[in-house]
Amino acid sequence: MKIKDDFVMRKMADTTVVVPVGSNAIDFNGMINLNETGAFLFEILQQGATNDELVSKLLDEYDVSREQACKDVDIFVKKLKDADIIE
Repeated sequence: MKIKDDFVMRKMADTTVVVPVGSNAIDFNGMINLNETGAFLFEILQQGATNDELVSKLLDEYDVSREQACKDVDIFVKKLKDADIIE
């Protein structure tokens, strides 16, 4: 999986957001706010990663159980797919 090239992550003050650029700016309404963990996963997905790689990186970075990491990654990836941000 990989974040589509037409979406970028930007930090504005204390908030991290994903915004569309290029032709997606017309079709995509608004922006997506990310928390710290979401921004961490989004950065990894910009280079491309599998679910297992995301879980592994999350376990390396945060003190969380494997079960919770799997659940969080699944929820995050589903939201990105629903928003058509990931390929």
